[in-house]
Amino acid sequence: MSQDRIRTAHTRATDAREAAREFHAEVSQPGMALVVFFCSSKYDLEALADELNGLFGDVPVVGCTTAGEIGPAGYLTHSLTGVSFPSSSCMAATGLLQDLQRFESHAGNDFAQGLLRQLEDCHEPSSPESVFALLLIDGLSLREESVARALQDGLGRIPVVGGSAGDDLGFERTCVFHGGAFHEDAAVLALVGTRWPMTVFKTQHFVSTDTRLVVTEADTANRIVREINGLPAAEEYARLIGVSLAELTPSNFAEFPVVVLIDGADYVRSIQSINEDGSITFFCAIDEGLVLRVGRGVDLAGNLEQSLAKVSEEVGSPQLVLTCDCILRSLEIDRLDEKKRVGDILRRYNAIGFSTYGEQFGGLHINQTLTGVAIGTPRLDE
Repeated sequence: MSQDRIRTAHTRATDAREAAREFHAEVSQPGMALVVFFCSSKYDLEALADELNGLFGDVPVVGCTTAGEIGPAGYLTHSLTGVSFPSSSCMAATGLLQDLQRFESHAGNDFAQGLLRQLEDCHEPSSPESVFALLLIDGLSLREESVARALQDGLGRIPVVGGSAGDDLGFERTCVFHGGAFHEDAAVLALVGTRWPMTVFKTQHFVSTDTRLVVTEADTANRIVREINGLPAAEEYARLIGVSLAELTPSNFAEFPVVVLIDGADYVRSIQSINEDGSITFFCAIDEGLVLRVGRGVDLAGNLEQSLAKVSEEVGSPQLVLTCDCILRSLEIDRLDEKKRVGDILRRYNAIGFSTYGEQFGGLHINQTLTGVAIGTPRLDE
């Protein structure tokens, strides 16, 4: 019976090199197909990259900066968490998309298909029974929609799941890691094949109310809404949720997101910030004429427990649940004082991940969700 397993780690060390060493000590194993990590933007990123390169050598390593980290130690900030995949049971192909401001869909299709050919050319001991695609993308690029759609089109039935890199709510510099360095205005795609049971999933705990918001003026290229219902956007949003403009905070955005109906399902369009001119910047694409509704949360922790229990029914007891969790969910959990409860749920299901500036699922860029990949326990005959 093979003893190879996915290995996870979470270090609270605040020094970049010490964090890299502690992480490596926990996840290192003979024959690694891929290492994935998520780290605070507060680290010295050059020092972190240098130390990781020296420790992991030729092993493919991908990752990104975050707005918070999730791992065996629960929800933390200024930490590093991640996972290694054994080459005896997994195979991987990774690539870097740069210069996202000039991204074109056909190039994304070609990029995805090229990585798929690389994966198919891998000569590993066991062929994969299932494949997923992990997308990590600069969370300030404003290119998540077009990139996710193009990559999913290029990969066909292989599911894309991922998250937008963060910078601890600084909104200044978000990075992805590939080829031994951190990159801005870039995206990393990792195709992972495994012979273990696997499924992708998403969950959210918001439903729409009857309170309507119609986007009447917007700068769609920059995700900025200037008017809602014909009135200054921030002022009207504040009125609809029952607070004054001066009282608006990120906690309000977490508690009262706006929701759009797409193909019969509710999708959250989360607010990033209120601007000095009274406009609102969103984490997701917003178009003029779009009809939105104020969302209402329904038991975040209970919803998460139910979703992960369902995932476990599909794959068995998970070795790993790789999670991309919206930062606004984390803020809501703080407000509700449920960090320990939710953290305990994630630990029970072996979750590793990060707080994002947006999530990807299939060809969609979405908000205020938790998207993930669950990988089950090896069969008894392995």
